[in-house]
Amino acid sequence: MVSRALAATVSLASELGLIVDDAIVIQNSNRLAVRLVPCDVLARVAAPVRRNHEVAAFELEMAQGLGGADSLVGVLEPRVQPIVHVRDGFAVTYWKYYEPLPAGDITPDEYARALEGLHATLRQLAVDAPHFTDRVDEAQAIVRDGSRSPDLADDDRELLTNTLRSLRRAVVDRRANEQLLHGEPHAGNLLKTANGMRFIDLETCCHGPVEFDIAHVPIEVGRRYASADRLLLRYCRILMLSMIAAWRADRGDELPNRHEKCDVLLGEIRKALDHHGIDVRH
Repeated sequence: MVSRALAATVSLASELGLIVDDAIVIQNSNRLAVRLVPCDVLARVAAPVRRNHEVAAFELEMAQGLGGADSLVGVLEPRVQPIVHVRDGFAVTYWKYYEPLPAGDITPDEYARALEGLHATLRQLAVDAPHFTDRVDEAQAIVRDGSRSPDLADDDRELLTNTLRSLRRAVVDRRANEQLLHGEPHAGNLLKTANGMRFIDLETCCHGPVEFDIAHVPIEVGRRYASADRLLLRYCRILMLSMIAAWRADRGDELPNRHEKCDVLLGEIRKALDHHGIDVRH
């Protein structure tokens, strides 16, 4: 699959006028991220086209809407038409490649300022995006369908079912102000580059309270987001862990070591619920 994806990506890039001598896989998960050299372009590749074309098109729409905020987000490759390109069953989009600086160099203050800046920009953008509860619904569907999550033990399935239902309701009932969000602004989606901080992977953008975004960042970063509702943030953190655990339990998930990661997340969920005295059984 990877070799076919690389061949399709390089073939398309060459037809589009980009000079490609090598294709270097940067990330191989549910999507393939490939650095093309010497043109220094990042290609994002997914299959099958039918399922991923709409997702890729939404990400392009977000990138174009945020084009004036290129100091905060990764931008599309200007030498290539901003559309979803299709070849050999793969959906491919082309982005500007940024040489990342060591991730450890990002301080909590820098991270928090970057996220606050992104949120300020997103508040000005009128985009038809999903609601965060739609993403929770997707996680619930995986847990509910035993054929999609066959490896979940009965007690783990019950835990995720109850936690997703209860904390989804708790977040909504908090009635916080909502806006357009990144959706998953975790450390893996933030680059520190010579051109400044860049959030990438805009396919997860959704509407919801900012605490849903803050739940994805390290705790010490969240503490520096002064306007956050601390109780709501607590709910969102446990909800986020439960959603990720559901995605790792999905038999179609392609991340390596997904079973081990799911087990770790389930342990963190139980610990957090116990620590904060949250009963999700009702």
